[in-house]
Amino acid sequence: MKRLLLLFALLGLVLSVSAQQPQRRPMTQEEIQARLRRQKPNPSAHTLRPDPLISQLSPYRGSKNYGKTIAVFGGSLSVNKESDVAKQMWADLLDATVVTYGVGGAGFSYDQGCTLQWQVDTAGVYDIYVLWASTNDYTNSRECGTWQDYTVYDNYDESKRVTQCGGINYCIKKILEKNPRAEVYFFTSLRFFGQDAGHNPFSTEPNKTGKTFAEYIQAQRDCCAYYGIPVLDQFNLQGINEFNVSEYYVGDKLHMNEEGYRRIGPVQAAFLANGR
Repeated sequence: MKRLLLLFALLGLVLSVSAQQPQRRPMTQEEIQARLRRQKPNPSAHTLRPDPLISQLSPYRGSKNYGKTIAVFGGSLSVNKESDVAKQMWADLLDATVVTYGVGGAGFSYDQGCTLQWQVDTAGVYDIYVLWASTNDYTNSRECGTWQDYTVYDNYDESKRVTQCGGINYCIKKILEKNPRAEVYFFTSLRFFGQDAGHNPFSTEPNKTGKTFAEYIQAQRDCCAYYGIPVLDQFNLQGINEFNVSEYYVGDKLHMNEEGYRRIGPVQAAFLANGR
């Protein structure tokens, strides 16, 4: 009986202390973005080098981009540890050093996390630059924009850097100012399965800006078409759908597991070998 009374007393004390603790309010979208912007790329921790034994046997020996340096910019899909499975394939098959500047939560819009614009600004000089589109501009309802944003057609209007397209065009311009001989390649956004628009190219479900995910991806292609930038259409070449998503994605249906990267990695390496 004494033990029972003591237990109730301790329980009451715990409840009393808990009641006195201030309740943590949910973070606002502005606070979330401010935290994401404080994150910085860490390329020294995300540098992959080739296995020379594999590189010597690679079918891509003699390809245009064999033996080059590659810089990668993007959101979490470009930098999560699982993505190293794919990027190590590039390194080994192309005898390449692969340096990742990506940061989780980033988008092309100047307002989206540690934006790809900032990543490109801080990057060094490489032979190849890969702009890997995330889902963040769409899911956070950053304006999509058009291929004309931040181009000669609007006199490089700084205000357009808040759109996805303005961010893409800024990155391309900045890269070619760093290295006019650089190869710039674009990976479209991958599919995500938390909503129909994330994986269905025919979905009419828009985000808060009134645009569908398919429209964001088409806008990515349009920007690259204007500059003649080769595009890897990951959305359509990924080969993942509602029937096999559990094999290749983690539980959030947004991020791929290692098997997902093993599936897409050879496609990426083949594209990077010659830029097509």
